[in-house]
Amino acid sequence: MKNDIFSAFESEVRIYCRQFPAVFHRSIGSSLFDESGREYIDFLSGAGALNYGHNHPAMVQALIQYLQAGGLLQSLDLHTTAKRQFLELLYRNVIEPRKLNYKVQFTGPTGSSAVEAALKLARRITGRQGVVAFTNAYHGMSLGALSATGNRAKRAASGLTLTGVSHMPFDNFLGNAISTAPLLDQMLTSSGSGVDLPAAIILETIQAEGGVNVASKSWLQHIAQICVKHEIMLVVDEIQTGCGRTGPFFSFEDVGIAPDIVCLSKSIGGAGLPMALVLFKAELDQWQPGEHTGTFRGNNLAFVAGAIALDLFWASDSLEKEVRRKGDFLREQLEGIAAAYPEHSSMVRGRGLLQAIAWDHPGFAMAVSRSCFEKGLVVETCGPNDHVLKLLPPLTIADEALSVGVGIIREAIATTQYSSRSTQS
Repeated sequence: MKNDIFSAFESEVRIYCRQFPAVFHRSIGSSLFDESGREYIDFLSGAGALNYGHNHPAMVQALIQYLQAGGLLQSLDLHTTAKRQFLELLYRNVIEPRKLNYKVQFTGPTGSSAVEAALKLARRITGRQGVVAFTNAYHGMSLGALSATGNRAKRAASGLTLTGVSHMPFDNFLGNAISTAPLLDQMLTSSGSGVDLPAAIILETIQAEGGVNVASKSWLQHIAQICVKHEIMLVVDEIQTGCGRTGPFFSFEDVGIAPDIVCLSKSIGGAGLPMALVLFKAELDQWQPGEHTGTFRGNNLAFVAGAIALDLFWASDSLEKEVRRKGDFLREQLEGIAAAYPEHSSMVRGRGLLQAIAWDHPGFAMAVSRSCFEKGLVVETCGPNDHVLKLLPPLTIADEALSVGVGIIREAIATTQYSSRSTQS
């Protein structure tokens, strides 16, 4: 059989193809098509790398024209017209309107690349070595980023003792009655806590892979104040929450904080093309030439598609408003589904078009995901026990497709057997 080639030659490390066992052939907008022509609504969006959907016509046309004109594809950190256009639009449509005094560092193709550079820069500036990260965090799979990741199984796969990071409880990790920000402040203030002052605190405003855990505005503001108090670099990982996923371009905009360093990847490449970058306050640009490099930090196709995205979607606030509207609709629908099955103890959480339903039973979310796939919807699970169904539709998804996708989830939950066995989330 044709599919034998995958199992015969591709590593056992593969994961998404096990959960969604089809051979996909083409895609457009919010739809995937397998090689038999069957259509699936996409609530995965390349794990957040396709905020603007599949094969956006304007991006495809720009990429074709660039290729036909013989444009550079790989340029290291040389100046190119494609990079100039991307930088001009990033500054004009994102940085300047938000009055952010950020410089840009292109780091390489992955989110992990951005995180590694951010932590390295924070250590260089402060002269300190340690980093504080949070429970259930996910920052990447390279060793530095993995050290800041909370998932035990992913950490164990490193084969090494991961050091240099102290893990503190994220907002609500200890329950609603205990605020973990004062606890962190006390640990950093007390000379007997055993926690040295770190170079950086790295966090996600919403822990997407960790279970769609949403930090409160007050908690995030308190963490930012702690960073100022102790002269610690605040690094915000916007790799999955950025580029409009929660509504505004940056998820921290609604919170009213100003990170020292911001990590971006995934949808910053426009059409799912690999690109990662770090934004940091201008006074923090203390690198020496060549002190941090990466061969694939000059992906000009990503500059081209990313520039189209910045021009089409971020010259005004129209996409932000649409994401908020669709997010409200999605939240309302999910809460209605949860209310219809009180025996499931469903928990709805998220913001914008990053929404989720969580259950105590560890196998239920995966069973619902499988049922959704059988019915024509691709939607993944997340959380430390895969107990959360995570919805990441394209930001540009049509209302009708969004409604159909929600209907499939509703039907899948109704027809999936639920067990009351629980697990710690």
